[in-house]
Amino acid sequence: MVDTHETAVQWAAAISSTLVANYTREKLQQLLGGYVEQLLSGGVTEARRVGRSMVEHDLITSATLERTIKYLGEHSTVTPARLAALAAGYAEGLRDRTLDQQELTRTAAINTMRRAESAVRASEAKFRAIFSSAAFGIIVSDLKGEIIDVNEALLVMLDHKHEDVRRMSGRDLVHPDDREGLRQLTKQLIASEHDNVRVERRMVRSDGETIQTHMAISVVREEDGMPPYLVTMVENMDEMRALQSQLVRQSLNDMQTGLPNRSQFLGWIEGAVGSKGPDTLALVQIDVDGFRGMNDAFGHDVGNRVLMHVATHLREVFTEDVGKVARIGEDEFGVLIRDPRDIPSVIALIDEFTARLEEPTWINGHGVGVTTSVGVVVRAARGGDAVDLLRAADVTVAWAKRDGKAQWALYDRERDRRDRERYALAASIPGALEEGQFRIDYLPLRSLADGSVLALEAKIVWDHPEQGVLCPEVFLGQATENGMIVRLVRWALEEACAQVAEWHAELGARTPALTIDLPLRLCQEPELVAEVLRVLDRTGLPASLLRFELHEHVPTLLNEDQLDELTILTERGAGLVVDQVSGGNVRVNRLRVLPWSGVKFNSAVAHAFGADAIRIEERAAVALLKWATRLRLPLYADGVRTAAEAERLTALGVTGAQGPHFGPALSAGETTALLLG
Repeated sequence: MVDTHETAVQWAAAISSTLVANYTREKLQQLLGGYVEQLLSGGVTEARRVGRSMVEHDLITSATLERTIKYLGEHSTVTPARLAALAAGYAEGLRDRTLDQQELTRTAAINTMRRAESAVRASEAKFRAIFSSAAFGIIVSDLKGEIIDVNEALLVMLDHKHEDVRRMSGRDLVHPDDREGLRQLTKQLIASEHDNVRVERRMVRSDGETIQTHMAISVVREEDGMPPYLVTMVENMDEMRALQSQLVRQSLNDMQTGLPNRSQFLGWIEGAVGSKGPDTLALVQIDVDGFRGMNDAFGHDVGNRVLMHVATHLREVFTEDVGKVARIGEDEFGVLIRDPRDIPSVIALIDEFTARLEEPTWINGHGVGVTTSVGVVVRAARGGDAVDLLRAADVTVAWAKRDGKAQWALYDRERDRRDRERYALAASIPGALEEGQFRIDYLPLRSLADGSVLALEAKIVWDHPEQGVLCPEVFLGQATENGMIVRLVRWALEEACAQVAEWHAELGARTPALTIDLPLRLCQEPELVAEVLRVLDRTGLPASLLRFELHEHVPTLLNEDQLDELTILTERGAGLVVDQVSGGNVRVNRLRVLPWSGVKFNSAVAHAFGADAIRIEERAAVALLKWATRLRLPLYADGVRTAAEAERLTALGVTGAQGPHFGPALSAGETTALLLG
């Protein structure tokens, strides 16, 4: 459901700098909020009313309308038809406002004439100035339609000369098919108590061309016995409609590339999924890789030229007889292909497009390389949902970027379902924390020499009310992507430290060390040391009993300040264990940037000594363990399955291990029984 208040706030921010009226922020947001509700709940008639209402509330600058259409088109679900109706209503409102102002001008002019005739001739000059300089046509005629005078604007509109018009009747300027109706209307006006009427009628230019006009006809009734006469103000509706068309074009096209914009693209999709649409369609979404970095490095002018470069190649490959191309985001393009022959044919077009981008484009002496990530969705068209189709394309592009960029990905409904489940799971972490659904289990790290517990690794476990017990591997990855890993690990650190502090009170020096994974995101926290020290102070756990496990890639991703923070932690007594070491990824000199207190190998090393391992795996594991002894640090192994694996690891210098052979992770109660029993 659309948040109308948030939409109104963002709309107000987009147009606030263009306003000529003096609105408070609250008043403007309240006004726009009503418009949002009208646009989303009503049809084109309601949208037209919104356009007129904007004029009535003095939102009358062209920049206001342009930014309104751009914002609603790109950031709301308002359809192109409603945007066009809004623009039309806006133009009509401006027209009526102009005519109302013109009627005021006309009244002032007539009053001026009356005063001129009854007072001084000098007053007539004022009316003449208004009459002559008005931008709309004015005809002064008698009740029979004979022309008394016309202004310059009318002569320009109809391409007549003044002396020619003086010899003509007002009927001669009106289209023959409209003359009788206009005569009857004027006759009724003269006989009624009304002073004016508005009507649309056709007029004829000197070259015979017909133009549609809007007329405001007023009867001037003199009070001193002078005969009444008519004043008709004429506006060229063809020009107004041209303005409306221009506004609609601007609302549906991207100014930078000249391509249709997101609003028009969405309209195409909505038409394609309708009952009269094609049997199938292919939606191709193209994202320019690293576009923001390109702007930062070379400036927005280069970025704009890159967009033009991409747009040009898209037009050349996806010609009009193949598909429809649009710019649908800052660095995003879309292609809609109706009834594609098959998926390979669509992929062939994408390959042709990406091949054209392989050569660098030279901009200001820079050979700028452009790559794109492409998402492809092919599905049955009729009865589909346009919004869901765009979402599927967004998801597919995200897969292409996540898998390495500069490639295409094909939509996979099953993968999408799994991703959505993971996203939903990660999004519910805050609520689960509040409801106490998480707990800490402890996986013992056993001595290979005597089987004693050397350390306890904290494992975050989720007692999900619907999915049951979830191990960390199920949700921690997605929690890292959405940032919830920070809050989750902070909670786990406090819980685990408090629990181990209780065991320390009973066991003293015999208490095993607590180890807990420290993700990259936590290593980048500027207040890491302060936060850890606060937790140790609150729980009473000695720093010497706390060890953080860092994935072997983490040191290569940290800057000097972050490495210094970790070093300070070790100086305060905590330990650092390099984790998931598998060989060939991190050189010894890179590991030496931190004062490690241990090395833990992943399960692949232990499995290399299993009965099902191949010879080359065993040789690689032996070489890795021998290499590790050069670090002169305690060595640990994860994932040990059998006694045979444990024996080989012991012989190669590993001092501690964990895994199925040594038992599963234990609850806090089970760990208490193990340690104190």
